[in-house]
Amino acid sequence: MPTEGTPAPGPGHQVAYVGLGSNLEDPETQVRRALQALDQLPETRLLAASGLYTTAPVGPQDQPDYVNAVARLETRLTPLDLLAGLLAIEAAQGRRRDGSRWGPRILDLDLLLHGDAELDLPGLRLPHPEMHHRAFVLIPLADVAPPALRIHGQGDLGQLLTLCPGGGVTRLG
Repeated sequence: MPTEGTPAPGPGHQVAYVGLGSNLEDPETQVRRALQALDQLPETRLLAASGLYTTAPVGPQDQPDYVNAVARLETRLTPLDLLAGLLAIEAAQGRRRDGSRWGPRILDLDLLLHGDAELDLPGLRLPHPEMHHRAFVLIPLADVAPPALRIHGQGDLGQLLTLCPGGGVTRLG
């Protein structure tokens, strides 16, 4: 769903939202490089990027704070093809997936929404099943999406923001 003043996606295109996070090896630079890489994916263009936010880690607290952002993309890629592109960007920036969850990482890219797609596949669930509980996703998402954005099974973005405490999420700059 485009924001006011933004044209609707072209034929065959979908609007997708990607969450970005990093807490290792100069996290701000990692997130900015990833935003540039998203704009280089085939049949995809970066429409908007949120501000950068610092947040406390989810899970083990004995790690550095994260830098988080959300990107709004226009893409012709399927959800699985876009996910493959996200994983390739992570790998190119040095992310090694070792099976651990919620630990420190160079880069984490999460496909949050892909048009109206509802998927429950190994390795990909859409909408992202935890986004409505995470202020570090919802607050930057609100930078690039309209408050009326409907997240299937979770609610409207504006409503979700009122239900999710924003403490610990600080905008940089």
